[in-house]
Amino acid sequence: MIEGVIVKNLARHKDSRGFFEELIRSTDEFFKEGFGQWSHSLRKEGTVVAWHYHPTQVDWWYVAKGILKTALYDLRKDSKTRGEINEFILSEEGENVVLKIPSMVAHGFKVLKGPAELFYITSKTYNPEEEERIPEDDPKIKYDWSK
Repeated sequence: MIEGVIVKNLARHKDSRGFFEELIRSTDEFFKEGFGQWSHSLRKEGTVVAWHYHPTQVDWWYVAKGILKTALYDLRKDSKTRGEINEFILSEEGENVVLKIPSMVAHGFKVLKGPAELFYITSKTYNPEEEERIPEDDPKIKYDWSK
């Protein structure tokens, strides 16, 4: 696992009416960087959104609908896991998790089943200086989004 990436397993409480699921509490250790903004992204099946990273911002991702193949790449120069790739399947059908993505860890996703709805919290409000992009086919990362 890339250093600083955390997967928080969620408890889904089902009954005849549906379910209830608590995602994040302000007291969660993995949420210590705090709240800046809450966002919602709706993407069509087959869409690839990659790569981007944030110099200082932390992200927490939750998929409410659809299936995302999510990939992370550690860009941090002094990290023990520099250059490592982690892959996660975030979905309504699989394990219920919130994924914490540290700053300077490039991330992206491909919608395997859509439309997909990604809800994410960031530790800061939107700032274009916090949005760094890398092409999805970057030869340094060598990640194949077609699979």
